[in-house]
Amino acid sequence: MDETYLWPEADQKTSRFGSPQSEIADTYPNRASVPRDVWISLLLGTMKQIDVLVFSGTFFAQTNPHIARMLQERAQAGVRVRLCFGDPTGEAVRIRGHEEGIGDSLAAKIRASLTYYRTLVGHPGCEIRLHDTTLYNSIFRYDDHLLVNPHIWGQPASANPLFQLRRTANAEWFDRYDESFEAVWTTARLWAPDNADSKEYRRSGQD
Repeated sequence: MDETYLWPEADQKTSRFGSPQSEIADTYPNRASVPRDVWISLLLGTMKQIDVLVFSGTFFAQTNPHIARMLQERAQAGVRVRLCFGDPTGEAVRIRGHEEGIGDSLAAKIRASLTYYRTLVGHPGCEIRLHDTTLYNSIFRYDDHLLVNPHIWGQPASANPLFQLRRTANAEWFDRYDESFEAVWTTARLWAPDNADSKEYRRSGQD
């Protein structure tokens, strides 16, 4: 990382993203171009919360086979871990699969992705939910760092741009995306591995 990225207040010179107090820390032409080290360093550096909002998020586990263990370790260190995936039985996933031209494959990808996180179910500090909302962006929050992956119609998320935000004193972008995560999270249902595909599920906060 550049010194001005880690300590923006230490250098008041203008960067290629404008003021060092700018929310935009970096941009990438597509999610696939984000270095793996960026994901790992953000995860390991988190001290308070990790929030993930995706449809399948397959890459999240496939590029890091130790993701579940690492999330457990962060939770044991006091980090709140919240993962929110698309409901494979929901209408939003069906529509998205149709738009991408992959049909039921998206639902299958979600089910496959969820298998990586079975050990997190019931683990203190970790919670997994399934949402049935139109997803305009995939969101990955690590404390005061936020990676936003906008969705372009008909294209997989991996092929779409990604920009990295950092929380600042006037963090309007950061706060808006954070609020959107919370809005989806409150409507999502708890995921239980044994009945993930059942319509008879527990709503969040209910039996």
